Amino acid sequence: MLFCLIRETNLKNLPNFSEFRSKFVHETHEVRIHGRGGQGAVLACSILAQALIDEGKHAVAIPSFGFERRGAPVAAFLRFDTAPIRAMTNVYHPDCVVCIDPTVSRTVDIFAGMKQGGTVVLATKARLEELSFPDPVSRVGLCDAVGIALSIYRKPMTNAVMLGAFARTTGLLTLASLKEALEQMDFRDAGLTENLSAAERGYNETDVHELKKVGHAAPVA
Repeated sequence: MLFCLIRETNLKNLPNFSEFRSKFVHETHEVRIHGRGGQGAVLACSILAQALIDEGKHAVAIPSFGFERRGAPVAAFLRFDTAPIRAMTNVYHPDCVVCIDPTVSRTVDIFAGMKQGGTVVLATKARLEELSFPDPVSRVGLCDAVGIALSIYRKPMTNAVMLGAFARTTGLLTLASLKEALEQMDFRDAGLTENLSAAERGYNETDVHELKKVGHAAPVA
C-alpha cells in the first residue's frame, strides 16, 4: 500500500509528456530541397534557416556544391533543432522533401533515403490521385507554385511560394516568422511585396493530405 501511495504521488508530480518533450527531448529535423539551377533553392534554404532561428531554434542551411549550371537539377539541405547542431554534411535521410520544380522528379529520385513517416511538399497542379508516393511518405503538400508565381512575377520563380507551402504542410514554422525572414533578405529578381505575397499565397493555397496505408488519403483542414 505504501508503494502505491508513493507511486501515485510521483506520477502526479511528473510533467505532462508535451512539456517533458519540449524541455528534454531534442529532435533534429532534416530537410532536402530539390530544384533547378537558377530557381533559388539555396536561397530558400537560407530563408528557412533564418526564420527558424528567429523562432528560437538552431538551424543550419547547407548549400550544395559542384557544377550547377542554370536549369540543371540541384539540391540544398537544412537541419534544425532545439539544441545546437554539429552535423554539417548533406542530408541523405530527410524527414521532409521540398521540390520547387514540377519537372525535376522526372530525372532525380527526390524520395531517396526518406525516413519513415516523412513529409513531401511538391510544386504541382496535379491532384493527389494522379500522383504516387513511396511507403515512407505519410504527409503530402500540393501547391500550384508555378501558377501562383506566374500571376505574381510573370515568370515561374517558385521558391518564395514553396516556402509558404512548407510552412503550411509541416506546421514547423509560422507564416509570420517566414515573412519576417523574407524582410531581412536582399533579392535580385523580385521586390519584397511580391515575395511576401508569394509566400502567403503558397501558405494559403496548399492542399495538405495525410496518406493512408489502405490506399486513400484524407485532406488536412
